[in-house]
Amino acid sequence: MDTITLDFKGIVQLTDEQFWQLCQHNRDYRFERTVLGEILIMSPTGGETSNRNADLIYQLQAWNRKHNLGVVFDSSGGFKLPNNADRSPDASWITKERWDALTIQQQQKFVPLCPDFVLELRSPTDSLKRCLDAVAHGGNPQDRAASLQAKMQEYQENGARLGWLIDRENRRIEIYRQGKPVEILEFPTSLSGEEVLPGFVLDLRTIW
Repeated sequence: MDTITLDFKGIVQLTDEQFWQLCQHNRDYRFERTVLGEILIMSPTGGETSNRNADLIYQLQAWNRKHNLGVVFDSSGGFKLPNNADRSPDASWITKERWDALTIQQQQKFVPLCPDFVLELRSPTDSLKRCLDAVAHGGNPQDRAASLQAKMQEYQENGARLGWLIDRENRRIEIYRQGKPVEILEFPTSLSGEEVLPGFVLDLRTIW
């Protein structure tokens, strides 16, 4: 999907409530906000990417309904991460215990935590470039915002126990786990949810 970055530094700093209202009044777009306060505006995806994402959500939801271990979210679900960024993974899941511990108000707005599991599906226009070092040494912070790999690392740093970055174009999966290096799988046909999503096996044959 195409992404536009708006930098309001020195002009205005939106409160969490103002950012929430911005998202509610512009439902045709998907918004995120980086740890630096930049607002990312993402246009709707193309039909092919949307179809694959629907299949991913279907498989995850079917598993969750069978085992009833947590709550599934699609790409419209927003999360306020511990580092204060607002993110919306393509698919995500949190344990039932963590969800039930939230107040009704917290459940109705951007969820104030990082999901236990996150999934990002790369669309043809998404950047995979690793930009963390460049940002750390004074590079353009917009590069980090545009990087899916940097986004996955952000989830990991904020508490996600398992993350999958699915690159359909190259038929490759990057697996992010707490305290472990990224594992790369080339053209797998299935993917295990391991101990985070016990019993879940993602069928990738319909995704490729």
